[in-house]
Amino acid sequence: MDKRKLGNQGLEVSKLGLGCMGLTFGYGPATDENDAIKLIQKAYELGITFFDTAEAYSQGGNEILLGKAVKSFRQDIVLATKFGFLDGNATKGMDSRPERIRQVVENSLKYLGTDYIDLFYQHRIDPNVPIEDVAGAVKDLIDEGKVKFFGMSEAGIDSIKRANKIQPVSALQSEYSLWWREPENEILPLLEELQIGFVPFSPLGKGFLTGAINENTKFDSSDFRNIVPRFSEENRKINQSMVDLLKEIATEKNATSSQIALAWLSAQKPWIVPIPGTTKIHRLEENIDSVNVELSKDDLQRIEEASNKIKIHGDRYPKELQNRVGK
Repeated sequence: MDKRKLGNQGLEVSKLGLGCMGLTFGYGPATDENDAIKLIQKAYELGITFFDTAEAYSQGGNEILLGKAVKSFRQDIVLATKFGFLDGNATKGMDSRPERIRQVVENSLKYLGTDYIDLFYQHRIDPNVPIEDVAGAVKDLIDEGKVKFFGMSEAGIDSIKRANKIQPVSALQSEYSLWWREPENEILPLLEELQIGFVPFSPLGKGFLTGAINENTKFDSSDFRNIVPRFSEENRKINQSMVDLLKEIATEKNATSSQIALAWLSAQKPWIVPIPGTTKIHRLEENIDSVNVELSKDDLQRIEEASNKIKIHGDRYPKELQNRVGK
């Protein structure tokens, strides 16, 4: 698989990464451990070298799983994890105090079974800790060799600029897809100016853009999409028009809706690396095949014109979670 550079500090990853959150957290019951390990190892066999996890995904459980899966090829891949929640629990609020960051890195090194973390993200901005202190703490860890590169997640332009002055930011991870395009307004121009890579999570709209979800879909009681306004039954029905557009183009390209959505993202900038997640190997293979889908200028123009006429209904987060982003 082709590689892409994130930032200008030397971080290079596969054109597509794997988001590992859903294997243990967020989308219902955890995947069987052996099946999850097989999926991660299959991703590596198929060319993926960029794997994303976080302390907050099962309080280290996701990291432990990922560490087991990549043990035999650790030196050949890029591991990304995140700090920033109180006790590693996203429901408790933020905690990016420098002493806490240091504790998290030690935990993550142990959980992942490694002696360095390639990309260490601040998961959300902590309003109680100056971003300069956060960036300075990560800078110290980089100087010590425990971390290689610094990343931020769902941060706003002011925080990114200030952090970048203390320790160059290699990547920003935030939601971006054909049904959430807000980053195009301010974030993408800033990242281009500062030479920071972009790692879109939920590039398939939390599964919606695959075409496998409709107004009749029932989610597991522990699936966080149950509280997402965009996934209300009414909004799922209204938002099908975006899926219909993808299906139409996919049919012409002999591809799938997911592949068109991922190819569209990759075509936006050469420093964008989506990290779709999945629990199924056939979906993994489908996502990876998206790197072979070529969208011409005419294709991209057509998608642009058609998608501009579609109004997506429903917020992407409930209000209390939306308040944590873009700071």
